[in-house]
Amino acid sequence: MEDLTIQVTEEMAGQRIDKAVSAMDEDWSRSQIANWVKDGAVRVNGQIVKPNYKVRLEDVIIATPPILEELDVVPEDLNLEIVYEDADVLVVNKPKGMVVHPAPGHSHGTLVNGLMHHCTDLSGINGIVRPGIVHRIDKDTSGLLMVAKNDASHTSLVNQLVRKSVTRKYIALVHGHIPHDKGTIEAPIARDPKERQNMAVVDKGKHAVTHFRVLERFGDFTLVECRLETGRTHQIRVHMKYIGYPLVGDPKYGPKKTMDIGGQALHAEVIGFDHPKTGEYMEYSAEMPEEFAELLESLRKKD
Repeated sequence: MEDLTIQVTEEMAGQRIDKAVSAMDEDWSRSQIANWVKDGAVRVNGQIVKPNYKVRLEDVIIATPPILEELDVVPEDLNLEIVYEDADVLVVNKPKGMVVHPAPGHSHGTLVNGLMHHCTDLSGINGIVRPGIVHRIDKDTSGLLMVAKNDASHTSLVNQLVRKSVTRKYIALVHGHIPHDKGTIEAPIARDPKERQNMAVVDKGKHAVTHFRVLERFGDFTLVECRLETGRTHQIRVHMKYIGYPLVGDPKYGPKKTMDIGGQALHAEVIGFDHPKTGEYMEYSAEMPEEFAELLESLRKKD
């Protein structure tokens, strides 16, 4: 994996170096970053720092993650739905069932394989396995992702995510009748200490905020729009379960008795961001998949 370059923003200033760097990627824990700092793999303004170093405005951090595994990533024609594209950024509508980037057990058929076939100019900040990938959505979640086509754009988009200025709205169908029309869930998320493959609300987890509003009610089900303020792994799935309304079809966080729809009923409907070069705000939306729409229509008929 190639170096990751981060320019410290006002929102990041004052944070410990391990916290600032771990916020850039959900796969990296603060303890991992602390070890990299000790090993000299994280430098600030070209200098080795101590693990307790607090970053300052406009510091330039360069992290060099250790190479854990080399994967053969090959371009594949996957007929991707490109919603927008220019020389700096593209927006893609990922179908349900597609993994975002290659990993052991998923070396082919991923969004990255398709992107590499579609274009050759993708940012290299996240290395050969995740070229252009700024953020992710789960395999069985459909919807919009922004992709960086050069390193300058990648840095800009990541910093916007850190500043919480990116608009990310999801449509989710949950179990239960939510009586109130809107709400905010603010609960820290980390690895579940009992089930390490899962995420959970944990006291010492990473700060996580989800805003939701009810769109429609169907007896024992509720359709909600969820707006992410932060972007933790499985955030919407974990937060909605935490307040007692797990996602329909969710094999990991849903109830034992749920609909078998091939994964959670979750769609990334809206993405909005400032263009990395022009600064112009851009926003795009994608209709929910046909099977999701059909599920809602069947609930309307029963209601």
